[in-house]
Parts: sequence; structure tokens; C-alpha cells
Amino acid sequence: MTAAMVEDDSSSKFCPWEYLLETWRELDVPEGWRAEIDEARIFLVPPPHAHHNGIAAKVQRALYRNLAEDLEIYQTLGVHIAPLDKLYVPDLVVMPSDAVDAVDAVDAVDPDTSDPVDAAEALLIVEITSKGNARDDRTKKHRAYACALVPIYLLIDRFDTRGPVVTLFTEPSEDGTYKHSEQVPFGKPITLPEPFRTTVETAAFPV
Repeated sequence: MTAAMVEDDSSSKFCPWEYLLETWRELDVPEGWRAEIDEARIFLVPPPHAHHNGIAAKVQRALYRNLAEDLEIYQTLGVHIAPLDKLYVPDLVVMPSDAVDAVDAVDAVDPDTSDPVDAAEALLIVEITSKGNARDDRTKKHRAYACALVPIYLLIDRFDTRGPVVTLFTEPSEDGTYKHSEQVPFGKPITLPEPFRTTVETAAFPV
């Protein structure tokens, strides 16, 4: 992961978060890269490995089986963790399309802006670890999504020291923890709860 630190401009009319967000909006990020805000810095995340994309495609296919009409699956969607003033771009986000449409309507007024969506609107967030960010997905993002009360966090960890595993976290708490978790190794299926009612087959996940 490559980090670009944005220092607080004390003469700015913005508070630190607004200053960072304004900078994030104006970034010209190279194709395939993602920009995230964490710990008062903007991080540039390089494009993932092909195996990473292959796993995302398989999960997305499973999610579409029983997806409600009012929900959509998004890639490269910025989500704002309001309690912590962080901004992440998860591998997959499922949320009501109305939530994204509302942000798009605001952006349409000023085409030069691009705002993140409140993470609290998400019903499911999926992160797939890469070598450079596995620890962040296991710790920082786990805590952030719980603080935002994202009801389901699916962590697909190709680099766990015990071997590749998938962990399903549910029942978030504002203290930054999930009360329940279920973990399976690659090769075993894992079933997502309501409103998805679908099983993700991990046997075909590339390592």
C-alpha cells in the first residue's frame, strides 16, 4: 500500500475531515487504483492481483442469486465511516440503490464533486486481502465497519497464517466489534444470512 499524507492546513476554513475529503474529491487517481482516507492521511491502494478479482467475481455471482430488486452490488464505491471520519473503498458493497442514487443526485448538481456514501447504508461489505493490506482488513476495517454498524462483514483472507480462510462477521456493535463470527477454510461453503439467503462456494477460490 502506498501512502500519501495530507497535512492539516490550519489556515483552511475546513475542519481536518472536510479538508481531506475535498482533497480526495480532487485526486486524479490512476486507473485501477483506489484512494482511501485513514488516520488523517490519504492512501493510494494499487490494483489487486488477478486472483483477487476472480474471487470478487465469484462472490458477486453468488450474491445475485437472491438479490432483492432494491439492492445493488457496487465495486469501487467510497464509503464514509462517519463515527471515525474514515473513507474506504471496499472490494464489494451491497446497499439500497436509493442511497447511491441520492449521492449521485447531489453530485449531478456539481459534476466536479464525487462524494462517498454513508457506510451505515450498507447491508454487506466484502474485503479480499492482498499481501500489502491483509492486516488492515483484519483489524482497522473490521473495527470501522462494526463502528458504522454494517450488519455483515465478509472477510476473505488469502494470507492467513493458518491457510486461506473466509470469516463472516455479524451483529456489529458501536464499540468496534462484531459479536458473532463464523470461519471456514477455502474449500468449505459459507452461507450468508438474511436478506441474502445464499451460499458462497469457496472451493473454486484461487489462492
